[in-house]
Amino acid sequence: MKKGEIISVRTPVDVIPGISTVRKKSFDALGANDLGGLADHFPRGYQNRKNICKLADAPIGTPVSLILTVGTDPKSVKLRGNLSLTKFKAFDDSGSCEIVFYNRTYADKSYPRGSTHRFYGRLTCDKNVLRLNSPETEPYYDGAKLLPMVPIYPLTAGLSQKIVMNSVRRALDLLYSKESELAAYTSIPPADPIPSEVRKKYNLCARAYAYENIHFPSDEETLKQAGDRLAFEELFLLSVKLNYTKRTQKREIAPRMTDTELNGFLSMLPYELTGAQKKVCAAICEDMAVNVPMSRLVAGDVGSGKTVCAAAGAYIAMKNGYQAAMMAPTEILARQHYNDMSELFNKLGYKVELLIGATKASEKKRILEALKEGKVDFIIGTHSLIGDKVEFKAAGLVITDEQHRFGVRQRAALGEKARGVHVLVMSATPIPRTLALILYGDLDISQINEMPPGRQKVDTFVVNESYRDRLNGFIRKQVDAGHRVYIVCPTVEEAQTEADDETDVSLSDFFEFFEKEEKPALKSTLEYARKLREEIFPDLGVGYIHGKMKSAEKEAAMNAFVNGETQILVSTTVIEVGVNVPEATLMIVENAERFGLSQLHQLRGRVGRGKEKSYCVLVSDAKAGTSSAKRLEVMRMTSDGYAIAERDLEQRGPGDFISSGGDIRQHGKLKLRLASFTDAALIMDASEAAASVISKDPELSLPEHAGLKQALGELADANASFAN
Repeated sequence: MKKGEIISVRTPVDVIPGISTVRKKSFDALGANDLGGLADHFPRGYQNRKNICKLADAPIGTPVSLILTVGTDPKSVKLRGNLSLTKFKAFDDSGSCEIVFYNRTYADKSYPRGSTHRFYGRLTCDKNVLRLNSPETEPYYDGAKLLPMVPIYPLTAGLSQKIVMNSVRRALDLLYSKESELAAYTSIPPADPIPSEVRKKYNLCARAYAYENIHFPSDEETLKQAGDRLAFEELFLLSVKLNYTKRTQKREIAPRMTDTELNGFLSMLPYELTGAQKKVCAAICEDMAVNVPMSRLVAGDVGSGKTVCAAAGAYIAMKNGYQAAMMAPTEILARQHYNDMSELFNKLGYKVELLIGATKASEKKRILEALKEGKVDFIIGTHSLIGDKVEFKAAGLVITDEQHRFGVRQRAALGEKARGVHVLVMSATPIPRTLALILYGDLDISQINEMPPGRQKVDTFVVNESYRDRLNGFIRKQVDAGHRVYIVCPTVEEAQTEADDETDVSLSDFFEFFEKEEKPALKSTLEYARKLREEIFPDLGVGYIHGKMKSAEKEAAMNAFVNGETQILVSTTVIEVGVNVPEATLMIVENAERFGLSQLHQLRGRVGRGKEKSYCVLVSDAKAGTSSAKRLEVMRMTSDGYAIAERDLEQRGPGDFISSGGDIRQHGKLKLRLASFTDAALIMDASEAAASVISKDPELSLPEHAGLKQALGELADANASFAN
């Protein structure tokens, strides 16, 4: 950089002395290619070194900080395999201990006799000899500035904790300090995206203070203040973006449906809608009766009847001369919707087509031409519907089922197709209100909290491996009675392994809690299906299905189960949503502790869809008292999907509610690093603050909102108007 240039969050990290071209590539790999990215590279945990112990009082086996003086000259010896060991004694006024380093070639020069250091590590005791093995150390002298809590950062090849920590320190000095080592440059501190009135109302610290203390806190309290502030900022920015998107959508023009009368549609149904369904249909009719695009989410428990509400919306669109489309995340679900709706709408005089990956090329060409010419009224499919060649003559309504299961690009492409039309989103996962504010803040939300009459309660049991013989006998009994059985396994072929990482103080201590448990071996779909077919039920039809199979194979496996050619279907969670087999009366989930509550509830919803009594058996060897065992007990005790969703959010976070890639719906690269979806109060506060700001200043044109506008403009998917 040249003298006089401006330093900002976008200044490359190699402005920092000591960061070479090679080292910059390592920072790039961490996503910290500029000063702002370096400041946003938050620690994964902290070592609490501020509480200094005397040797006589230090606990054995836990991390401790000790101020010790080197009492003997370090001695190094070579071991096998080019290894080395350095050993010396150190003391304080309460006792002495042995210090041992491995492969620390400079140790004998770094710890001269008489020098004093702060040592941090785990103290051991062997034959009454105290020992510190490979402790972290810092020279200690009058005036030494030692960090009370030392940050521990995520690393990559070419970087050490010391390099990253020192680089972050310099980045913060450059961005926020009035007196930096690069005084020749002009520094522009990042504007605070949270307006002062919001900070004051919610008692939030300033941004500079937050960044300083998320990296270099003096104690747990300052760390919490910094974390709360930055977590609020994440949720606040996302909420403002959602509010802005919602207002932008309301300015677009969509087809106005002049005829929203549903009697013709309702008369074709073999049942009467529940009160909750009638309310949802009324909201859809009201939305579509104006030329402002509908953006509505219909969320409800398994079997609550969301699909018929979506069908009512499609009927309104077609009745008014417009086309409707429904996109599902899997071919199985798309085909299920097609089978349910095509017969109904054909009787009403409307043409329904199915477009999925398995559709033959010639058939696909015919369907696309008919759709473009307006000869198809309602098209149902998978992501095939967002292909470049898909054109509508007069699109009026786009329905998305289980939208959170689509990838970011797929949702963005669907959004482009749906511009200027009404949009209805369905979710079979009951969504806690707080999470809905963040995931679907740009949508109006309808919750179906009433089940259709006659829907049977599925009895749920939790058993361990000792019940295997009895369970196999129960499977036989169900099949002999003419029923069918699902068996869900967590993997396709073989179990994965997991690695745990540990620091003394973790950010998750303040925002989320994850209990570490011993994980049993996982059952795989293919191996267990083989065992059932060859060893346990050789006289029965045993099929299998998983997401890696080709479309034709999955369709054949599902059809065989539906038609009764196979009585037992071993599957991954590919059958989690949408599959309707009334003859299925037993759902067995192997390694049930590996699934979230909401996912287990979805799986349980695949049975109990007919007239016969149904059961769900969760097989797990989770130990009593663990979080897994408690989670399964919730499943055994309740069938209320919303209660289950709330507990799942508390225990596991939002994993079952958002896409597996970790992104937040279509909102680009914005990922929550500090905020927790389980913090209902924080979500409510951030959402309330965002709504207030957008209501007061919809275009963010006021001077006090300049920092907010700038921050939103830097989001990868922010509307271009924010950056103007």
